Formats: sequence, C-alpha cells, structure tokens
Amino acid sequence: MQNKPFTYLFYIQYLGLRYHGWQKQPGLKTIQGKLEKVVRYVLGHEDFTILSAGRTDSGVSCHRGAFELFNTADIELAFFIQQVNENLPDDIRLLDGKRVSLDFNIIQDVAAKEYRYYFVKGEKFHPFAAGNLTYFTGGLDIDSMKATADIFVGEHDFRRFCAKQKQSDNYRRQIFESEILEDNLLLADGSSLKRYCYRVKGKGFLMHQVRLMMGSLLEMGKGIITKADIQEALKSHETSPLSGKVPANGLVLYGVEF
Repeated sequence: MQNKPFTYLFYIQYLGLRYHGWQKQPGLKTIQGKLEKVVRYVLGHEDFTILSAGRTDSGVSCHRGAFELFNTADIELAFFIQQVNENLPDDIRLLDGKRVSLDFNIIQDVAAKEYRYYFVKGEKFHPFAAGNLTYFTGGLDIDSMKATADIFVGEHDFRRFCAKQKQSDNYRRQIFESEILEDNLLLADGSSLKRYCYRVKGKGFLMHQVRLMMGSLLEMGKGIITKADIQEALKSHETSPLSGKVPANGLVLYGVEF
C-alpha cells in the first residue's frame, strides 16, 4: 500500500436482495463491484484499493458496514461522498467517512460486529417487506427462544455453527450479546406487523455462523431440538451443523465498531 498513502474509512449501507454478496466476482452483480465502478468514475482513475471490514453473503443486507479506501491523492470527503451517492443505485449509499492513519487495519482493528436477523411468524406479510424480512411457517415458542438466546454469550467453540466447506483450525469465537427483540413494522399498505429480531454482537464470526445460530433457535422454537441440544453442540467436536441455516434475506450486518 506504500504507493497509496492516503487512507480513508467509510461507512456504507445497502439492501442485499439484488446482489451476490459483497465480494467482487466475475460475471456477477456484487456490492464491491458496483462500488468500485462508481469510485473509479468519481476519482477519474483506477489506482485505488478498497478493503472491506467483512464480506456479506448473497442476499444479506447492511445497515452500517465499513470499508477502507487507499488512494494516491487526497480526497475532499463531502464532495466525494456526494458524487459517489449520486452515481450509486438507490439500494446502496455511503453514510460518512474520515481520514485514518496508515497503521489502521480495517480487519484487525475491529472491536465488535453486530448482526440482526429479522423474521415474522403467523400470517404471511406484504411482499414489499421481503427484502430483509423472513417468514417462518408453523408455531414458534418465542418465549423459549428469548430465554435461550443468551446461551451463546461468552467464548465458545462454534464448529457446529459454521459452514462445513469453510472449516478452519480455530472455531472459538467470543459473543458479547445475544437476544431476541420484537417491535411493530409499518408495511406499504398501512398495516402493522409484529416483527422479531435476533440480535447478536461479537468480536468476529465464522462463515454462516449467525444464520446457523438463528437456525438452532428456530428449531428449538419449533420443538425440533432442545436447549440442552444447543448446550451440547457448543461442547461437541463434531463438525456437522446442529441445525439448518435460515434464509439470507433476513440477515443484516447492523454495525461495525473499531
């Protein structure tokens, strides 16, 4: 990065419904690909690098994510953000940015990430809400799910709560907060809907970890597994996931702290 001495931290938000995740991939529409195309146009050159604090999967949205921009010249931030937002599609926008020192590391300097998984039960909702809300059929014992959600708090071995194809040598992750919340969502037709949210905050996460944690809470709420099964899975050396992962569209990277 020595030839790009001007370093900036930007915060970004996007609706992931139309994109194949963050990471640029040949022939696919991604957040990084769209962002780099617009930044290239605004800066007028290609001599820059973008590095994200975390790569979201296909269909996953972001409320306040972060990326680092390395550039060869100084940037006037307010004008740059305005120009980038004017040229980005409506489902992506920059929030704010600042100059950071060269020793700032957007991956190693992350103090915490917060994810939220939004879902409903009962009657199916208006299709306009499907971008970041998942509908689960059948009965759900929400009170039991609420009472069990904090079982993940602390440092645990999450080998049974991650994608099998991305297994690593270190499955231990620290979770700071884990809870299920509820609120009322106003829909496009003017009606109101009771919405639930699984909120989890931690130092870092394995691939598909949040969706598999939510999947285990969902199966417990349906009576398929028990709280004891989740407790045992956090101690197990098996590598097969305890439960199925929930759909991507309900997941939102809510915030990143440094």
